[in-house]
Amino acid sequence: MIRYRVAVHVVPRRGLLDPQGKAVADALHTLGFGGVAAVHVGRHLVLEIDAPDESGAREQTSRMCEKLLANPVTEDFEIATVSRT
Repeated sequence: MIRYRVAVHVVPRRGLLDPQGKAVADALHTLGFGGVAAVHVGRHLVLEIDAPDESGAREQTSRMCEKLLANPVTEDFEIATVSRT
C-alpha cells in the first residue's frame, strides 16, 4: 500500500440557499469589494489514506464523500488533488 494525500472541496449545490456565503458577500461589498458577484462557503478537507494506487485513492475518497463527508442532497464535492506522501 502507498500513502496518498487527498484534498477534497465540499461546497453547497448551485441554486441552494447559502446564508453564510451571502453574509460574506455582503460584508465584502460593505468593505468596497463591489466586484464580488457571489460567495459560496464550503469545506476543504485533506485526507491521508493508504491505497494500492492513485485510482484506488480517488475511488476510496469518492466513497467517503458519498457516505459521510458531503451531504448528497445539499452539497457537491470535488477531489482536487491526489499526491503521494
